[in-house]
Amino acid sequence: MTSNDAMETTSTRAPQRIRLPLRFRKVQVTATEKFATSFIRITFGGDDLEGFESPGFDDHVKLIFPDAAGGELRVPVITETGPVWPGGPKPVMRDYTPRFFDGNAKTLVIDFALHEAGPATAWAINAKPGDWLGIGGPKGSFIVPTEYDFHLLAGDETAVPAIARRLEELPATARAIALIEIDNVGDEIPLSFSAKTEIIWCYRKGVDAGTTTAIKDALEALALPEGDGYVWIACETKAARTIRSYLVKERGVNAKSVKAAGYWQLGAAIADDGADD
Repeated sequence: MTSNDAMETTSTRAPQRIRLPLRFRKVQVTATEKFATSFIRITFGGDDLEGFESPGFDDHVKLIFPDAAGGELRVPVITETGPVWPGGPKPVMRDYTPRFFDGNAKTLVIDFALHEAGPATAWAINAKPGDWLGIGGPKGSFIVPTEYDFHLLAGDETAVPAIARRLEELPATARAIALIEIDNVGDEIPLSFSAKTEIIWCYRKGVDAGTTTAIKDALEALALPEGDGYVWIACETKAARTIRSYLVKERGVNAKSVKAAGYWQLGAAIADDGADD
């Protein structure tokens, strides 16, 4: 391949960010399902889901939880200057990846990982049909082309919805490797894919999430495929940075072809999604 060919290949494979109109919606729980040992799947419905979009496999929506004391659900109003919240303290909010959306049925599925106690986990465990929740966004998507020579996906339970979406959307001609950190074999879930895919489960074996090197250890034992690959990482913030640094500095992966996101932060309620910095 000539240098011009390489430049052209890189440009045609470059991920793109797209903006979406920001909307806040009120939705109702229509079904709940516990699967594996550490996940709860909740289906939401309602007319507010009309026009909902989630084109990127790792999109985030902002879940807005009702007041724990009184059960009141407050969502902001969009104005020319941005969202305006009703009076009083802002409600508890957390970012989650849309798992499935059915535009005809107006249903949205969110998978909750139960690896850490918190208000979102507590709400999900107790959720029942008829309960209300607020949803904001997505306000943008990061679209990664499928034409890379290989796709390396790595993350813990919080990344499973995005990894599952990506595996489902990759074509049969693609090659994928997914390294997924979970506690034990009981946390494994079935994954659907048509691409040539290798799934590597990385077990913590009772060690606290965010304190192990299970994914990095698995990467050290892995021979990366030849060619131009794209790497996507999402887990605890410090772990995501460590994995990214290892791949770029020690394995020679092109830094521009790596997206590393801190989905949560050990010892903190909310993490900044800034592991790429």
